[in-house]
Amino acid sequence: MKLTIGKAAGVLAAALFAGPTLADVCETPSTLGDLGNFEGEVITIMGSIEGTDEEMLTNTVSCFEQATGAVVKYSGSRDFAALIVADLRSNNAPNIAIFPQPGLAGDMAKEGHLVPLGQESADWMAENYGAGPSWVALGTYADAEGKEDFYGFAFKMDLKSLVWYSPEQFEDNGYDIPTTMEELIALSDQMVGDGNTPWCIGVESGNATGWTATDWMEDLMLRTTSPENYDRWVSNDLPFNSPEVLKAMEVYGQFSRNDDYVAGGSSSVATTFFGDAPKGLFSSPASCMMHRQASFIPAFFPKKGEELTNGEADFFYFPPYASADLGNPVLGAGTLWTMTKDSPATRAFFEFMKEASAHEAWMQQGTFLTAHKGADLGAYATPTLRKQGEILSNATTFRFDASDLMPGAIGAGAFWSEMTAFANGQDAQTTADNIQAAWDAIK
Repeated sequence: MKLTIGKAAGVLAAALFAGPTLADVCETPSTLGDLGNFEGEVITIMGSIEGTDEEMLTNTVSCFEQATGAVVKYSGSRDFAALIVADLRSNNAPNIAIFPQPGLAGDMAKEGHLVPLGQESADWMAENYGAGPSWVALGTYADAEGKEDFYGFAFKMDLKSLVWYSPEQFEDNGYDIPTTMEELIALSDQMVGDGNTPWCIGVESGNATGWTATDWMEDLMLRTTSPENYDRWVSNDLPFNSPEVLKAMEVYGQFSRNDDYVAGGSSSVATTFFGDAPKGLFSSPASCMMHRQASFIPAFFPKKGEELTNGEADFFYFPPYASADLGNPVLGAGTLWTMTKDSPATRAFFEFMKEASAHEAWMQQGTFLTAHKGADLGAYATPTLRKQGEILSNATTFRFDASDLMPGAIGAGAFWSEMTAFANGQDAQTTADNIQAAWDAIK
């Protein structure tokens, strides 16, 4: 359900962030390298990308076609997950499969259906992507014998670690953008002292109620403990009721369960629709000063995101604790492109994806973020995308949305429901114990 929400928001965001229609997206700031000649050879690609994003994908891969003479055929479906598993298991694989969930890609690698991209590609990504080792780890899986290899090439990312605000409200009140979590908390206290309410928070989302609280938890786990502990938490090697997880939950509670901090008081968090929560930034008078949410949220603003272009809204990076010395962690998601049927032309296509110009071709169309450090930031279609791209490329650690990596009974079950109970007043220890009990029940 959380992914369904993300897809719906993505459709809205496509219209919001799309750049101008370009005559030739292949004219980019960077020059495309020599990828070889594969005249007439066909490369088939399957994924879940549809609509405007599919058009942009097609435009982007046309640059590879022009450069090599190959023919790229893409097939997109919302039922991709079921279709790709069936095709792989029946030996009817495309050349490339685009996975939005690393877990499913890992399952297919374990069954022997993915072709390793090799250590050279892993080393390239570690060197050339912001938080490169994190992206390599995300696409590294074990086969049936337990041997690990690099399979998943990250291409097109999403960003969650953002705080939205009204520049006019900040200017009128003399507020500065915080660069550390300590400064963010001090700013929140200053706002309360000034008679303002710092935060709008809402976790209601129908059958998926609670998912926005899990995003808060994930962002705070990356800011209160190590990336290694985050990974252990995802696999439950670090229990949900461990001190590290409880600490992150208690920090979240300092924001969400503080009546002075939250518009409508803490009791409103569980009943406020997540898409309505940021509207408090724009009410008169403003009912809140800040809202933590992913890059898609402007689609839910009163003017459907026009606030960004006219200066009524902006965002800043959800900052780390200076005292924790954990660098600049970023929470998000992304698509992993995997080789499911080998061919020289397919391997050349993965070389194409290493080229800065391949990223820039999609960047200038819109709805595309990349951690490629060599891509020209000036190629982004909008200032908003450029600023988000800078956050991604400057990240020292990237981690995928944890609830999407956990078993469904946890990530889209107990984690959601228990964080909703937490919003309704249940204490952190009970919340964590209940989620851990649900995990123990499925082991």
